[in-house]
Amino acid sequence: MASIDNGSDLGIEAALFKAADKLRGNMEPSDYKHVALGLLFLKYISDAFEAKRLELLPEDAEVPQGTRVKPSEDRDEYAAENIFWVPPTARWSHLQANAKLPSIGKMIDEAMIAIEKDNENLKGVLPKDYGRPALNAVMLGELIDLISGIALGEGKDKSRDLLGRVYEYFLGQFAGSEGKRGGEFYTPRSVVRTMVEMLEPYKGRVYDPCCGSGGMFVQSEKFVEAHGGRLGDIAIYGQESNYTTWRLCKMNLAVRGIDADIRWNSEGTFHKNELPDLRADVILANPPFNISDWGGERLREDARWKYGIPPAGNANFAWLQHILHHLSPTGTAGVVLANGSMSSTQSGEGEMRRAMIEGEVVDCMIALPGQLFYSTQIPACLWFLAKDKSNGIARDRKLRDRRGEVLFIDARKLGFMVDRTRKEFSDADIAQIAETYHAWRLGEGYADVPGFCKSASLEEIRSHGHVLTPGRYVGAEAAEEDETPFAERFATLQAQLEAQFAEAEELTATIRARLAGVGV
Repeated sequence: MASIDNGSDLGIEAALFKAADKLRGNMEPSDYKHVALGLLFLKYISDAFEAKRLELLPEDAEVPQGTRVKPSEDRDEYAAENIFWVPPTARWSHLQANAKLPSIGKMIDEAMIAIEKDNENLKGVLPKDYGRPALNAVMLGELIDLISGIALGEGKDKSRDLLGRVYEYFLGQFAGSEGKRGGEFYTPRSVVRTMVEMLEPYKGRVYDPCCGSGGMFVQSEKFVEAHGGRLGDIAIYGQESNYTTWRLCKMNLAVRGIDADIRWNSEGTFHKNELPDLRADVILANPPFNISDWGGERLREDARWKYGIPPAGNANFAWLQHILHHLSPTGTAGVVLANGSMSSTQSGEGEMRRAMIEGEVVDCMIALPGQLFYSTQIPACLWFLAKDKSNGIARDRKLRDRRGEVLFIDARKLGFMVDRTRKEFSDADIAQIAETYHAWRLGEGYADVPGFCKSASLEEIRSHGHVLTPGRYVGAEAAEEDETPFAERFATLQAQLEAQFAEAEELTATIRARLAGVGV
């Protein structure tokens, strides 16, 4: 099969998804997602294995017969480079050769079982229901053929990157197809990129307490790579309560070659915190909005509630305080929440917000435009928290003392429509937001921009009752100055008005004449 060319930025991903979606037929996106993503994962680990195996094959001839394991069959050689061991019957070439057989579903299941058996950290992660009678074997064969063309003949690094991009794109498209349910496992890429570019997770521990399919981690690693850092400079930790989503996350990170400690339990982060001693340098999170059944009544006394006991009927301030609890002494966090969190006074939320502001842990607030999210039309915002606003390093630069101030950014006018229902930030939008935050934190070149950003004092925030809605602070956008003299402008407007009066009189006369000609 011919190689599918890389093409433009989203050309190959979009073309592949369109082709794969066509094969779906009447199958629900929520089911098909696991079928397609599981095969993409299998292709990735098989390609990585085969590339390494080809490197090692020449060394096999140098090993005397029967003296020791040949390098190409030595599992330690693969483990040393974080490459999964793929047994012969699970390799993509074997599945591709048998793609047209009626038993291909059973063969894929056996491949997944064999891979889990030989790779401890994939145990319980891979989908293993390809052999079920309801799954069309012809469709599976065609999907294998389609995926076989991805990065065919490409070098190891380009192949890995391309498969990672395709996996990420498919995740986003499936999230869009599933609507509200899709938002449970996927945060829109442009929102994640904004948070990552603002917080610059360059070194240290990165944590997400409700990590979904791992998009925050993927973008963090991309940031490090893009800025010339080493991937080993950040250590990644996460927790997820949905088992299916946890599996997607583990596969997503494996496709990207990202080593991470991602925990799962059904009780969730609040009730069974898998990483109680973790203190992270950067926390990125998109918790479920306004969750009412988080079991808060069972957690009235908890060390995490430093700024007040969160209401049992809404977990927003429980998430914020859990995240603050897990920050290192100079750590920073970005959190996506519903807009209500900025102004609500119900059930003590206003007091908790006041305590956080007065406690100097709120660094920046961003109002987001509507239609950014797959899962909800509820307006959303970004909270940026800092454990110590008097201190900190952003990459290699010392931050200024920001106590007594909060930066407000109103980004509601930014973004562009990607389809009839959804908006994204452009690269320029993300740069504008991130650079404003960096300039403010560093004290280099920042200035308030009416209608967009404002560095507000604590006194000003107090005068607004500790409400954090950016629109209250940034003011109206400055009108463009018109250099035309007033007398000239007035004369022009008067002439336009006189012309409109004359036109109205003509229309009135015409209507009267026609009415007169109508017989009663």
